[in-house]
Amino acid sequence: MSRIGKMPVAIPQGVDVKIDSDNLVSVKGPKGELTKQMHHDINIAIEDGMILVTRPSDQKMHRALHGLTRALVNNMVEGVSKGFERALDINGVGYRAQKQGNKLVLTMGYSHPVEMVDPDGVTTEVPAPNKILVKGADKEKVGQHAAVIRAVRKPEPYLGKGIKYSDEVIRRKEGKTGK
Repeated sequence: MSRIGKMPVAIPQGVDVKIDSDNLVSVKGPKGELTKQMHHDINIAIEDGMILVTRPSDQKMHRALHGLTRALVNNMVEGVSKGFERALDINGVGYRAQKQGNKLVLTMGYSHPVEMVDPDGVTTEVPAPNKILVKGADKEKVGQHAAVIRAVRKPEPYLGKGIKYSDEVIRRKEGKTGK
């Protein structure tokens, strides 16, 4: 039995969950509304304020989908109740970020500033010129947008300049040695 898959997902106060007959899961809460089509073989049911995910057999595919489905449902419930956040740090002289309406403008040493529009359901904040916060209800969209921002100027290993996740550790390399 999957350790993750057999754990029930608690439905918090103010969150409404609907499951259609074809495993279309809709979760609505204070931070937004998420809908996702789950695999048709996995059974999803609501009992006593908990979402239970079960599998029909011990086939390899069903075992793999069991934990995955439970994790996806849990992320949807957590996203509409608490939301997800990803923090990015900018290192480097002259590198900075600023917010203009729904656009994130990055000055990263290129000949032009890089402008990025926030996708639907995701917001970016710039609390300081060298910090970016990506927030939203959908964990997948938040992570994807944070990865797109980081890809503008990945951190390099010699000086550590670039955009990195705040919890990321950059392995530094030693530079040239002169004789």
